[in-house]
Amino acid sequence: MEGMIAIWQRDVLKFFRDRARLFGSFVMPVLFLLIFGEGLSGTMESLVMSGVEGEENFQYVKFVFPGIVAMTILMTAVFSSLSIIQDKEFGYMKEIMVSPISRVYIALGKMLGASTVAFIQGVMMFLLIPFLGIRYDFINLIKVLPFMFLLACTLASVGLLIASLLKSTQGFQLIVQIIVMPMVFLSGALFPVSNMPGWMDIIVKLNPITYGVDIMKKVMIDVDSLSPLIREIMGLNLTIFQRPLSIMEEVLFMIIFTTVLILLATLSFRRANS
Repeated sequence: MEGMIAIWQRDVLKFFRDRARLFGSFVMPVLFLLIFGEGLSGTMESLVMSGVEGEENFQYVKFVFPGIVAMTILMTAVFSSLSIIQDKEFGYMKEIMVSPISRVYIALGKMLGASTVAFIQGVMMFLLIPFLGIRYDFINLIKVLPFMFLLACTLASVGLLIASLLKSTQGFQLIVQIIVMPMVFLSGALFPVSNMPGWMDIIVKLNPITYGVDIMKKVMIDVDSLSPLIREIMGLNLTIFQRPLSIMEEVLFMIIFTTVLILLATLSFRRANS
């Protein structure tokens, strides 16, 4: 347990000492917020409002902001796992692998380090809320924090597994770039994914970000105040086999997904050092 805490602490401190990396992790989410949140808000709101009479409270920026936060968590959590590749190159991983620390604790320490950094980055995005002209209930922002950390753990486990299988930073960055963008666009973070083709809908349902984004929107946005038609248009009624999913069911999926990936990463560590 102490070894796991030491690995977690090292990765968190390493991230916050790298100011360029800290700043760079904000750039793309802010750009997406400006492009999708501000640039497309007028068009999206007009399209939605044209089919709904008497609905004047819908704000597209309010809809897309939880998705941008989830995107920030994704990029930070996955790219933080790059430290595993760097540790391999500099020999640090070999040192901790020959130590008496359990492989499971090593994997958990790395996962928790990346997820803690990603969670903090996601929370820092809340500082932009006053500048966007939107309002969220403060209680709802508090309620969403545990779900954000769970999402960070889930996405950090994705980066952990990828990093455990690769040996070069170039290969890691290439694979991550191929994976990250489809995960973002097929999650409902930036636009609804309720009317996708059948084969693409399967990918949406297997995408862990889909459930994290859906939970964040349900908690942060006052969904009950929106008309059923708007909820349908904006994909706020996530279903599987035509059955709406509860928050607890989505949480259970994310926990199982995270557990499986951590176990696979642990096995990968053992094979690499056997």
